[in-house]
Amino acid sequence: MLTVDDVRSIVRDLPRSYEVVVRGRIKFRVGRIVYLDFSCDETLMGFAFPRDWRPVLVSSEPQKFLLPIDSELRWNWVRVRLNAVEHDELRDLVLDAWAFVVPRRVAEAYFATSPGVGSRPSRAASHARSSSTPSVRSRR
Repeated sequence: MLTVDDVRSIVRDLPRSYEVVVRGRIKFRVGRIVYLDFSCDETLMGFAFPRDWRPVLVSSEPQKFLLPIDSELRWNWVRVRLNAVEHDELRDLVLDAWAFVVPRRVAEAYFATSPGVGSRPSRAASHARSSSTPSVRSRR
C-alpha cells in the first residue's frame, strides 16, 4: 500500500508546494490552497479535481475513488483509496492536483523541465480531452 511518504517523494520538488498539519491531518498546499489531504488513518487521500468530472471519475472506478464528504462537495475535490492505486497513477493524481491550483505558467515550466512528467496523459486530462472541457493541466 502507498503511504504519505510516497506522496512526499512526489511533491518534494514541486514549486510552491509545502506540507502542513491541521488538526492532526497532513495536507499539502500551494499558498493557502489545499490540493492534497489525508484521512487521520492515512488510508484515503483527498485531491483537487474538477467538480464537473467528479461523477465520471467516481463512477468509472467506485472501488478506487470516492466522493468527498458532504462538507467538501462544494469544492473541486475527490478522494482515493491509497491501497487501490499504483505508484504511477498516484503520481499522475498528485501532479494533476498540484497543476490544478498553481498558475498555468508555473505548471508549464515544471512540466517542460521535468522529463517524462508532461508526456504521460493523466486520468483527468484524458477525460477532459474527450469533451469540450479543457484538461486540468491547461486550465489556467
